[in-house]
Amino acid sequence: MKLGWVIRLLTASRRYKKSSIQKRDPRKSEPLSGAFALDIEHLKSIFDRSSDIVYREFNIGRMQKGVLIFLEGLVNLKMIDEDILKPLLEYGKSMPQPSNLRLKDMEKLLQDQIISVAQVNRGESFQEIVDYVLSGDTALLIEGASKAFFFSTKEWEKRSVEEPATEAVIRGPREGFTENLRTNTSLIRRRLKTPQLKMEGLTVGRLSKTEIVITYLDGIVDEAIVTEVRERIGRIDIDAILESGYIEEWIEDNPYSVFPQVQNTERPDKVVGHLLEGKVGIIIDNTPFALIVPVTFFDMMQASEDYYQRYFVSTAIRWLRYMFVVTALLLPSLYIALLTFHQEMLPTNLLLSVAASRETVPFPAIVEAMLMEVSFEGLREAGVRLPRPVGQAVSIVGALVIGQAAVQAGLVSAPMVIVVSITGIASFTMPSFSQSIAIRLLRFPMMVAAGTLGIYGVLMGTLIILIHMTRLRSFGVPYMSPAAPLQFSDLKDVLIRMPWWGMVERPEQTGKKNPQRMKNRFRPDPPSRGE
Repeated sequence: MKLGWVIRLLTASRRYKKSSIQKRDPRKSEPLSGAFALDIEHLKSIFDRSSDIVYREFNIGRMQKGVLIFLEGLVNLKMIDEDILKPLLEYGKSMPQPSNLRLKDMEKLLQDQIISVAQVNRGESFQEIVDYVLSGDTALLIEGASKAFFFSTKEWEKRSVEEPATEAVIRGPREGFTENLRTNTSLIRRRLKTPQLKMEGLTVGRLSKTEIVITYLDGIVDEAIVTEVRERIGRIDIDAILESGYIEEWIEDNPYSVFPQVQNTERPDKVVGHLLEGKVGIIIDNTPFALIVPVTFFDMMQASEDYYQRYFVSTAIRWLRYMFVVTALLLPSLYIALLTFHQEMLPTNLLLSVAASRETVPFPAIVEAMLMEVSFEGLREAGVRLPRPVGQAVSIVGALVIGQAAVQAGLVSAPMVIVVSITGIASFTMPSFSQSIAIRLLRFPMMVAAGTLGIYGVLMGTLIILIHMTRLRSFGVPYMSPAAPLQFSDLKDVLIRMPWWGMVERPEQTGKKNPQRMKNRFRPDPPSRGE
């Protein structure tokens, strides 16, 4: 029996290897032969059944043949016509030229006299031609040459820079990332005009060949973090990367935790702010969401607008935000625990009012809360998936109509509707959507704990969550820092937001290589009236 299983495993592994080898195209790795007609036929066989690949054959000078290969829809046709094709066609008309130029002479003429495109590269294999053409560049093959030239002619339809839909602010920049990688890198360059800003390019995805940029500030960031980011992304081996969520799941420290250990954002100013603290940004092509690592729980609770408002306003908003986070997590479970096990903790008038409202309700408190929470989450999801004008109407009208009808039918009590509504509003106060989802998911096991063990279940659930969060790491940085481990110097930007002239040093966990961010430790004295 065991021998039979071994034979089956060996056979399956051989089939897998054979199929994987068959999927690879050996034609791509071959070098150019220099035989013009054969090379073109070879490329046409590689790009078989690809109607958007264009082959434009012409003569360079008197007799020498050439062909331009590009992908229609990803190139600037005007640039190809005016800066590449037209100069090549007109070459040799104004002065007599030899019938067949040497390769070295042709390379020099192309780069120095004929072609006016800014970026020119060379390659010697069919794989390089395939990669460049599919990336939006134009390839040039010349008769008798075993090398190909590649001209940067990328251009495609793209969305303009707009205000981020998920991170709107009252005060602050209105610019957000787009799906174009170079547009996103330029938005960061505009804010940090320094050669210390480094942007390392990587390519991930066997089929998608998605471009990724790792950006950081040299001299501020810890090189160990950059190396770790580079290694984790380099280990990714997948067919395609379609969104930043792919990268996030591959590089996070604990993939089984409900809490996000990588922050995503649409705002370039937020990325720049974290770079100045010694963190690393990851920008992925074809998505408007950039990633920031490492990240802590308190980073997720901070909005970019906190640093644009005056410090006492930002501090008050942060206290309100933390209060509502606790409300979103614990309010339904505390309500269930008090009604089920600890009625004596409620004031008499409140207890009589709640009991009167629940007189016709046929379900216990935990079932009632579960029904309302699931219904509320379903309405919220429906509002997100429907078209925006319709979705808002459905979510608002649905909540009002269903809630009122459920109370009148005696299925739920009015206090439970109030508790669920306050909880839903509280979950919207968190700046990070991924952190908000984590709190929303943890609400349900907390309700189960409250329905089975009462207040003791709520306390045990809270302790388990806190222990789990203190054990989490994000690229080696403790998730609950600077609270655990405690670092007094970094508490100036956690529960409160000190004024800018008071935040002289960067966070200790990520900015210890270059801790001082400003020259003066104190705010300069204002001028007197006589001056």
